[in-house]
Amino acid sequence: MQIRKTNRDYASSNFTLPSPVGGLNCRDSLDLMAATDAIVMDNYFPGETKVSLRRGYVKYVGLPFAVKTLLEYKSPTENRLLACGGGNVYDISSASAVKIYEGNFYSNNWQSCLFKNRLFMVNGIDDPQVFYVDETGDFFEKASFDGEGLEPKKLVNVCVSKQRLFFAEKGSLNVWYSEETGEVQGRLLKFDLSAIARCGGDIKAIACWTQDGGQGMDDLTIFITSEGEAIVYSGNDPSNYEDWTLKGIYRLSKPIGYQCVLPYQGDVVIISEDGYIPLSKSLPLDKAGSSQIAFSDKIRSLVLERTRVNRYKDGWQGIIYSRGGYAIFNVPTAQQFEQHVINLNTGAWCRFTNIRAYCWGMLEGRIYFGSDDGVFLFDEGYSDNMIPIMGHIEQAYSNLGADNLKKIQLINPRTTASAKYALVVYTNMDFESRDKQYAENIGSSGVTKWNAVTWSSLAHSTGTKWASLQGKIRSQWIANSATGFKASLVFKTKTRGNLIEWYDTGFRYEQGSGIL
Repeated sequence: MQIRKTNRDYASSNFTLPSPVGGLNCRDSLDLMAATDAIVMDNYFPGETKVSLRRGYVKYVGLPFAVKTLLEYKSPTENRLLACGGGNVYDISSASAVKIYEGNFYSNNWQSCLFKNRLFMVNGIDDPQVFYVDETGDFFEKASFDGEGLEPKKLVNVCVSKQRLFFAEKGSLNVWYSEETGEVQGRLLKFDLSAIARCGGDIKAIACWTQDGGQGMDDLTIFITSEGEAIVYSGNDPSNYEDWTLKGIYRLSKPIGYQCVLPYQGDVVIISEDGYIPLSKSLPLDKAGSSQIAFSDKIRSLVLERTRVNRYKDGWQGIIYSRGGYAIFNVPTAQQFEQHVINLNTGAWCRFTNIRAYCWGMLEGRIYFGSDDGVFLFDEGYSDNMIPIMGHIEQAYSNLGADNLKKIQLINPRTTASAKYALVVYTNMDFESRDKQYAENIGSSGVTKWNAVTWSSLAHSTGTKWASLQGKIRSQWIANSATGFKASLVFKTKTRGNLIEWYDTGFRYEQGSGIL
């Protein structure tokens, strides 16, 4: 009898796919997207070596109205946080000792700048205000400016450039500036840009832009119009033609709102209809293109979709959060808000959801947002004011190291966490779009309760418990039956009181042989 030779080669192949540290990609087609990018990335932040669930928020100060503006005041001796809502301004630097500055203002949407230890505030409807603190106390009062033809209530935006205050007049191309450098009150002079702007419109913002990363003689003053023109001047005194030179007029995408400017590391990022664009990427001047902030090209289609419908709504704003290592761009959407978030080190994007933020502000390095009933401290705790944080990632499609047809048998998402959490993990194959839901219950004690579902249960493959190992990486193979050429890992979590970090995913699959 002939003895057959036994084939003891491994029938399965193994492949390890890093977590989507490349972040959200709304630009490339599904077939060409890098495997470390993500088709969907909600409430997970892409780090350098892992992705992490964002932290939550807690109620900081309760107020019986919506807070539309948060302003930070900083001086050598005092840091204050002002909240604007209900027609008044509130000092909320201490949650237990809120102070009100009554003004019966018509608008709660203020623009501001800090100059010589004074916070100047304008909104285009009410009289300009100034807040400051000195050795005798704190003061909130009407700003003292006058000028020939000036209507102070029309001042709608403010900026400091070349040691002067520059104000934009609402609904016009007039700019008003301090007659003398260093002045915090007194006479303002008019600078009419109607003969310079080619496309008309009105002034939306004023910015001071440096090309060398620091303030100096080569700083430029830029006036941004509603039609997307950037009018660039060099010099110090607009009243002296020998010391005030037009450098150029450049076309940009149309800016959105009066808070369309975000200064960062000597550059200026413009919130526009076409994305979040650094001036150094847009203006053909010396040293342009040296910005350290990535251009929002990867999420351009998402931004275009949002600006097309919501560009006239209040709430557009950008803010740098150095403690978290990211910048937040607040975006109004229908009756809600979302945040487009960029890793300042890598340029990777993600999206935060379920944060109803009308505005954002900073106090001593911590970040806050204004909502319908007060102010919340963000990046605090692991729930959204005791509501579970919903994380959702759909990683880009990958051939998992082989172009052949394959049957995925097992997957192994390697994560760390401080407690158990609800996890749904599966693969979509060949650009299909399945949406599996959770099979767990959330308890009322602030932690997650679990049902009896276990791993590798074909009857309950969409929901399970997933526990940490005292901060160590959890590595456990999970049954997954899917066949195709390319796979997209879907990773959903629902948790309250937990920090989840995802490093990579192991795949085990059989390759088709002689099928195609």
